Amino acid sequence: MTGPTAATPLVSDPHSYARPAGVRVRHLTLDLTVDFASRTLAGQATWELERSSEAVAELWLDSRDLHIDAVTLDTPDGPATTWELAPADAILGQALRVQLAPGTQSISVRYRTSPGAAALQWLTPEQTAGTQPFLFTQSQAILARTWLPCQDSPGVRFTYEATVRVPPSLLALMSAENPHTRNALGEYHFQMTQPIPAYLMALAVGDLAFAPLSGRTGVYAEPATLPSAAGEFQDLEPMVATAEELYGPYRWERYDLLVLPPSFPFGGMENPRLTFVTPTILAGDRSLTSLVAHELAHSWSGNLVTNATWNDFWLNEGFTVYFERRIMEKLYGRPYADMLQVLGNTALHHTLAELGETSPDTHLRLHLAGRDPDEGLNEIAYEKGDYLLLTLEHLVGRPRLDVFIKEYFTRHSFQSMDTSSFLTYLRRELLDLEPGLEGQLQLMAWIDQPGIPAVATPVESERFAAVEAARRAWQQGAPAASLVTADWSSHEWVHFLQGLPPKMTPAQVADLDAAFGFTASGNSEILAAWFPHALAAGYAPANAALEKFLLRVGRRKFLVPLYKALLATPDGRHRAQTVYAQARPNYHSVATGTLDALVGLPA
Repeated sequence: MTGPTAATPLVSDPHSYARPAGVRVRHLTLDLTVDFASRTLAGQATWELERSSEAVAELWLDSRDLHIDAVTLDTPDGPATTWELAPADAILGQALRVQLAPGTQSISVRYRTSPGAAALQWLTPEQTAGTQPFLFTQSQAILARTWLPCQDSPGVRFTYEATVRVPPSLLALMSAENPHTRNALGEYHFQMTQPIPAYLMALAVGDLAFAPLSGRTGVYAEPATLPSAAGEFQDLEPMVATAEELYGPYRWERYDLLVLPPSFPFGGMENPRLTFVTPTILAGDRSLTSLVAHELAHSWSGNLVTNATWNDFWLNEGFTVYFERRIMEKLYGRPYADMLQVLGNTALHHTLAELGETSPDTHLRLHLAGRDPDEGLNEIAYEKGDYLLLTLEHLVGRPRLDVFIKEYFTRHSFQSMDTSSFLTYLRRELLDLEPGLEGQLQLMAWIDQPGIPAVATPVESERFAAVEAARRAWQQGAPAASLVTADWSSHEWVHFLQGLPPKMTPAQVADLDAAFGFTASGNSEILAAWFPHALAAGYAPANAALEKFLLRVGRRKFLVPLYKALLATPDGRHRAQTVYAQARPNYHSVATGTLDALVGLPA
């Protein structure tokens, strides 16, 4: 085991039934068989335990839609013990309560998953880039319990080893030490020696190949996708080296990427050693790889020092966004990073407008008890958290803040952190050293008040200034074809599109499309910014491309605003429901959980 996990403070987690103050899990031995025909995982999970006292006679685990066959003590073949599944909660699932005997050091749970397990996405060959089926997991925020009985709280960390059996034509990968090639038996063994929380448990199974990028980095993808993926991620090793220069050694040995099929609901997921990424960032020009920098930054912020509960999610994401942009600045220059900062700020203000400037959901410290923690996975945690750090940098200077952040990661490695503990640390190590600094920062206005404090540092981009000048010229009558755009990056195009009037005529939209070919773009970010304008203008030539995009791409960041834009058009609900009925089987439950309520369940 690596790291001082015994020092991790225990914070009450409203999204877990676990009671780790009495008994906590320490190490997992997992043995699973993957069955594509029944869409289930079956096997056993053996948990090594740490008991606060022999008097504590119950272990509490989280589960949801799991079929429990038996629970034994100390070994898989040990004596059976009494266990009970509590009544189900729609969000939290069921508590699995296991009776322990004096001296019990481990328990084994024999179980199988449900075909509809929310963390598991089972894809037919038609839904992939090849001819074989595919499986991937998405455990964040509280979905690990749908494929593993566990203490599903980010404040509980454990090491693990696993044996996974799959069809011989497929390769299995986990958030652990991974093979690079298939074996004839379809049996794979994994080890993760650094302790992780349950939401970072990950499994993928498919027709996958590997391309090394450096001695410690590489990329997995389906064979048809691998060449373009390897080309897109050539800067992966420089990214890791740059991150180490900023905030200390990379502690997870290897850093590999897995490019998933398009139904993956997020841009990326920072599973240790094996970041899952969406194929929507394969733009052909490395212009969208800031997403990879973001997931890499999570190797420090989130994976190394983890939010103790989902109410503290900003501690994962705010630091990660700040770190991501520092990596991109060091690799590609300050003007490039400034573009990312302005785009993030635009997204933040859009989210503030949606939630309401006075909504408590715009606080950094959230109160999500009784709600799905996915409700806190929005731009407030990411961009308001980053904005706090950016303002702190402005007040204390970048060198002082870098020393603080590097020391923060070092001191709290492999531990969890809640907001109150972080504030204590921040005051002691930085703010209290300079009288009046906390007042200048307006710290508690960031943490526990809505909106953006007035002290926030303004953000701007010199490269976007040229974009805005071009956009004004077009709005004043210059033909789109006359604009000078040859050197624009994806970010400049997205900024151009985001600043266009919400209502344009079909002729204006056609002028833009004829000049720049937006509807035929292969860049997902550009398409996602373009389609709402086409819909609002009733621009029929974009309809087929929009439907194709919605049927192919499962990334929630794109889907929600596009379905909203479609719903806002005449006859939009019928159109949206027609497309959604076809597309829904391709989407992960993380996406359908939002879209079912927005669009309506298919008839």
